[in-house]
Amino acid sequence: MSSRSRKEEDPRDLDTRCPRLGGTVPFRYCLAPGEPKPCFKVFDCWWEIFDVSAYLRSHLPGDVVVALLEGHHNKPDRLNTILELVEKFKGTKPDDESR
Repeated sequence: MSSRSRKEEDPRDLDTRCPRLGGTVPFRYCLAPGEPKPCFKVFDCWWEIFDVSAYLRSHLPGDVVVALLEGHHNKPDRLNTILELVEKFKGTKPDDESR
């Protein structure tokens, strides 16, 4: 076992389950998942494991952090999205009602 505590661990070496990929990934992958900016779900996946917000603020340019935070706070939650879809389709009927 390492003599370093969890607080001293490099967050890039930590792993968690990725809801987008369905498997375990290290934080370093979430910082640039095939694109030049961090994954939009980085806060959702990592906030319970370490202070991801503080890490990103200290390691990324301010405009990138602001864009991530704005996207994180402005995204619709799942329940509201479902309710909006129900309302949208409430008045529609199937094309073929003759059966």
